[in-house]
Amino acid sequence: MIDRYSNPEIAKIWELENKFEIWKEIEILATEARMKKGEVPKEDFEEIRSKAKFKVDEILEIESKVHHDVIAFLTNMNSYIGPAGRHVHYGLTSSDIGDTALCVQMVQAMDLILKKTEELILAIREKAIQFKDLPCIGRSHGIHAEPMTLGLKFALFYEEMKRNRDRLKAAKEEISVGKLSGAVGTYSNIEPDIEEYVCGKLGLKPDPIATQVVSRDRHAAYMSALGVTAASLDRFATEIRLLQKTEGREVEEPFAAGQKGSSAMPHKRNPVICERISGISRVIRSNVQTALQNVPLWHERDISHSSAERIVIPDSTIALEYILDKMLFVVRNLHVYPDAIARTLGITRGLIFSQKVLLHLIEKGGITREDAYVIVQGHAMEVWADPGKNLKDCLAADPKVQNALSKADLEEIFRIEPYLSKVGLIYKRLGLD
Repeated sequence: MIDRYSNPEIAKIWELENKFEIWKEIEILATEARMKKGEVPKEDFEEIRSKAKFKVDEILEIESKVHHDVIAFLTNMNSYIGPAGRHVHYGLTSSDIGDTALCVQMVQAMDLILKKTEELILAIREKAIQFKDLPCIGRSHGIHAEPMTLGLKFALFYEEMKRNRDRLKAAKEEISVGKLSGAVGTYSNIEPDIEEYVCGKLGLKPDPIATQVVSRDRHAAYMSALGVTAASLDRFATEIRLLQKTEGREVEEPFAAGQKGSSAMPHKRNPVICERISGISRVIRSNVQTALQNVPLWHERDISHSSAERIVIPDSTIALEYILDKMLFVVRNLHVYPDAIARTLGITRGLIFSQKVLLHLIEKGGITREDAYVIVQGHAMEVWADPGKNLKDCLAADPKVQNALSKADLEEIFRIEPYLSKVGLIYKRLGLD
């Protein structure tokens, strides 16, 4: 699905070999629980445990005839076990095995996602601290607004990814359930203590109530956490892409020696990794819609959800771990150009100080807000229209401003330091001080 994927470990979680291995473990554990209750002879259980195995290609061959994956699996495994196999799958239904195993796989995948998330959070934290005091321009609507620091951009992403980590952990907790409660969840042919034993061994909790399936609101919540995290990665990837535009080139994603940006234009250094993050994020977010649509099933179950889940859950976990890894690479190796940042900060020739001027005219000059706004906006429009002008000089030449503000006042207004005086407070709130 993803080219040059750097971590095959998460992909292996979704391979048939792993799924069937979990199925086998569930069946053995359920039989072991019955053996401990005296319902299965110990020698039969030992035979089951020692002989139970499967071959994926044989299962698929059987499935091509019976058109039922669990039956194909059981048929194949019992062909190796022999007569003792009669105790396997006793009182269970297919979803007891399939749904419980799927939850195990989702937990396995989330563990890898959380590991990568932690690494990314630490890398972002380092950048936030490194660039805490580097002034840059803040924008609204894409237009220069007021000064801030580059570190604050990272600090925002840091806190956002911490929230995502909490969502991912909560999603893992919500999906860490299993069910072995039979055809419609009533334990009609199996005792609840069998379910408790199996789930405990698998690191799951018994679902307090299920039908034939684990309710799909759990899976939707899991997928939603993946989707929100992917959206955050897209947000920051988009930020980097915008800051890398040629007009500013304040930061730039890594560009390796020998890398080519364009087949036609040798000069190009394109933000292809961040663009890839943005694109794959869209796929993950769209898959959340499928998970939400899987929540309503007919009565105690149908299998309209099953075919879709086999695509969207593996794909989304693999894809999210991938773009977390790509963002980790970008953050760790990001090129930052302080000179370009400083140049961009001054490109509007003082317009970014307009609010300070407005407030000083109100406070020190006794001018109404409406009149002060007219004065400042009028000079700001002059500066927009004439690249040879700057706001400070225009204001200094205005008699109304001269009557309200001294030269020292203007000098103070056009200092950048006051805009950044509360950065330390923000960092303290985030535990970054």
